[in-house]
Amino acid sequence: MIKSINSTELKAMLDANEEVVLIDCREQEEWDEGHIEGAKFIPLSKFPELSLEELKDKNANLILQCRSGKRSLNACQFLLGEDFENLTNLEDGILGWKNNGYETVK
Repeated sequence: MIKSINSTELKAMLDANEEVVLIDCREQEEWDEGHIEGAKFIPLSKFPELSLEELKDKNANLILQCRSGKRSLNACQFLLGEDFENLTNLEDGILGWKNNGYETVK
């Protein structure tokens, strides 16, 4: 099952130090422009060749994020097919994060 959250909910989770693995699945140029602190960079274009050992725990709380929520949903669907269970899509992506005035790092 794939859940959805918005950037306000993600910010609350991160501020509460909830145990999540945030994966930014945008491309290198987008990542370099700014990303959410603590995110792991795995571009969607690399998912088919992804060593799933990078994401060792298939039960981990994975939150996938892209620019607007479309690519991250595709990434969630890919991981669902690889038997990952706890998947969440950031439905408003980094755009929603920035629109709420939350910080990014380079």
